[in-house]
Amino acid sequence: MAWDYAETNPLHGVVTIDGAAGWAAAAIEGVRPSGRGSVAQLDATAAIDGLASAAFSTDPPYYDNIGYADLSDFFYVWLRRSLKGVYPDLFATLLTPKQQELVATPYRFGGGRAEAQTFFEHGLGSAFERMRSKSNPEFPVSIYYAFKQAESEGLDGGQTASTGWETMLAGLLRAGFGITGTWPMRTEQQQRSVAAGSNALASSVVLVCRPRPEDASLATRREFQVTLRAELPDTLRHLQRGNIAPVDLAQASIGPGMAVFSRYSKVMEADGSAMSVRTALGLINQALDEILAEQEGEFDSDTRWAIAWFEQFGMKAGEFGVAEVLSKAKDTSVAGLVEAGVLESKAGKVRLLGRNELPVDWDPVTDKRPTVWEMTQHLIRRLGEGEAAAAALARKLGGNAEVARDLAYRLYLVCERKKWADEALAYNGLVVAWPRIVQLAAGEPAASGDVQGSFGV
Repeated sequence: MAWDYAETNPLHGVVTIDGAAGWAAAAIEGVRPSGRGSVAQLDATAAIDGLASAAFSTDPPYYDNIGYADLSDFFYVWLRRSLKGVYPDLFATLLTPKQQELVATPYRFGGGRAEAQTFFEHGLGSAFERMRSKSNPEFPVSIYYAFKQAESEGLDGGQTASTGWETMLAGLLRAGFGITGTWPMRTEQQQRSVAAGSNALASSVVLVCRPRPEDASLATRREFQVTLRAELPDTLRHLQRGNIAPVDLAQASIGPGMAVFSRYSKVMEADGSAMSVRTALGLINQALDEILAEQEGEFDSDTRWAIAWFEQFGMKAGEFGVAEVLSKAKDTSVAGLVEAGVLESKAGKVRLLGRNELPVDWDPVTDKRPTVWEMTQHLIRRLGEGEAAAAALARKLGGNAEVARDLAYRLYLVCERKKWADEALAYNGLVVAWPRIVQLAAGEPAASGDVQGSFGV
């Protein structure tokens, strides 16, 4: 079993017992408790009734994504042998208790998936309702979530949503919470086996929740969309400036989008029904796509043409006539694109040149028709040679380097939607490496370790 577990030699120099113990000790030292702490095994859907007001910070179950009780059995059987006499109540059963575990696993229910979903929704809603009734008004409820959106069934225009996100958010709203803030936080190690060679999430999204005011107003679908389009662009730009990975961008955008949705008691559809969370998630993702498309105004005409062509054909060849019509719409020409070095045109067909087909000795200073498209592709290729090589090119690009990184965000979402995993990984990798590239380009010394900036609480 090698799910998310590092089976390494503990005496080797890479991962050692001393190092692992040091991480735990550093975490405990950082907490510096001022009083006595206590831990209890309780049912979150029922057992917190006896508590006074409290501050809640939780990482809730991920729908049907991970069965923690099943995974725990691997360790439980050995712990039970050694600790049953010390903690008889905790180790009373042969295996870990599973009946009350909040996961939507169909094989545990006679009614299959529908019954499993009902069980999960009811349990999660009960837990959130109790949190709301017991939450200390001095502190918000914070919820960590790293469940990737991956579904589009039943949504207009192929919009993306997720049953996991939908269920969690619906439970929050039914419990009377509103989302007042959102932060992406780097919580996942790149070395974890589930993330190796994939576009797995690098961050959890932290949702900051407070009880929604009793006098919250109604809104129409149009009012919700107008407010969403007014507020989301600034938030999105803020996230990009913070260098959030493209693979996390859609997840992080849920928070500000749902902050708009949850400030209303209800959002009404044209037929008088209340808008569902699933529909709201679809509209939030649609707005995200539109805002990123509008950012194309920063790019040159040749790059805007390349984006549109890439979205339609990828790196495959297409008809010259289609390319010519598109070039008129983007205020450029096929001949100009060939001159710019991003396009091959012959025998009535045109295609984008791949990164490995671009000239190795390309220099943005001497290029008579440089494009953001070229800059991004060359940065990715140089990154394959190492961060120092990418930094050397970024230094030459100057202010255009940031614009090239912005293009990587746009192209990642195209690849994600088209399910071009390898190409998506390349654009995601450029953004993830960006802080180090900028650091090297500025000639700054290397920081020790992968440190995320702290923020006051």
